[in-house]
Amino acid sequence: MNAPMQEDTLQPDDRDFVTALASGLEVILAFDGANPRMTLSEVAARTGMNRARARRFLLTLHALGYVRKEQRYFELAPKVLQLGYSFLSANNYRSVIQQYLEDITAEIGESSSLGVLDGDEVIYVARSAAKHRLMAITLSVGTRLPAAHTSMGRVLLAQLPDAELDAYLERVVLERYTDKTITDKDELKACVLKVREQGYAVSDQELDSGLRSLAIPAFDANGRLLGAINISTNAARIDLETLTGRFLPLLQQKAQLIRTHVS
Repeated sequence: MNAPMQEDTLQPDDRDFVTALASGLEVILAFDGANPRMTLSEVAARTGMNRARARRFLLTLHALGYVRKEQRYFELAPKVLQLGYSFLSANNYRSVIQQYLEDITAEIGESSSLGVLDGDEVIYVARSAAKHRLMAITLSVGTRLPAAHTSMGRVLLAQLPDAELDAYLERVVLERYTDKTITDKDELKACVLKVREQGYAVSDQELDSGLRSLAIPAFDANGRLLGAINISTNAARIDLETLTGRFLPLLQQKAQLIRTHVS
């Protein structure tokens, strides 16, 4: 198990911490699917900044080409995509894993994804989508979901050292999405520890009614954690026995191929 390197992580009160850079990124992240275009006041409210500070960051991002301005409204410009492309280019294993995800979809007709832990959420970094839709929202590269209630999230939480897992459980707010959602922190911890022991996670309609998923960790040839790969399906079509009896061996086979071909 590989623990994330935390020794050199700066805190906001450290003298080397660049507050302006952090605030600029916070402004970029304030824009999302529910808030694609905002006024200065709306950006200030979402970031907790005063109007003068938010205005300076918006105008700077506009000057750099990351934000577009139309009358009173601001929105992200296509140049922002370069930030995500830099990540994908630097992590060239993604193209290898993408092929294995597509192989899974071709073989069983179900969606398959690669996700990484980012804060308290899982972010999708590669995906092969089946033709049928699984959730009310569209899942794609860049989608973020709560780690607590997803199979990929629990697999990734299981890779954390005990101290980091406990810190996560201390701060996380567990929302109820369906009648199957785990909202008790002790129960969630027991679930994550079970995942750590058995090597895979199942999320059965906890995030969205009808959504059932299975995930395992993916490592490279050096044992470095790359993320979690999953198979997601509709509970009305695929029962739990099929998920663990047929799909789990397939996922494990692909994980072994990833470990063999990614260094």
